[in-house]
Amino acid sequence: MPASPGVLPAQQLAQTRPGARGALLCYSCVPVTEFGAAWPADVPVQVHGMDADPIFVGEGDIDAARDLVAQAKHAELFLYPGDQHYFADSSLPTYDPEATALLLQRTLDLLRAP
Repeated sequence: MPASPGVLPAQQLAQTRPGARGALLCYSCVPVTEFGAAWPADVPVQVHGMDADPIFVGEGDIDAARDLVAQAKHAELFLYPGDQHYFADSSLPTYDPEATALLLQRTLDLLRAP
């Protein structure tokens, strides 16, 4: 399953690196089994994507994200209305300022969590 370029190393490090403090996965998610048997119990994770993004939804990332959230102790899946993939990149025509503001707020919430 293809993934957005930064998600593979981010997810791998969060799952396999001792001391990882959290993970923020934007636009993609791969099955947890790509990097181990389960998501680490003490590592919070957020997955962000649009609910009609043909890549995130159509290529199975949303299913991997739902599975991750179902098994992880501190995991959240945030779906935004729309069909854009890179919706938080202000340099692209796919930019969605409202969804981006919400993504940033949720990211800050993750960073502030104990």
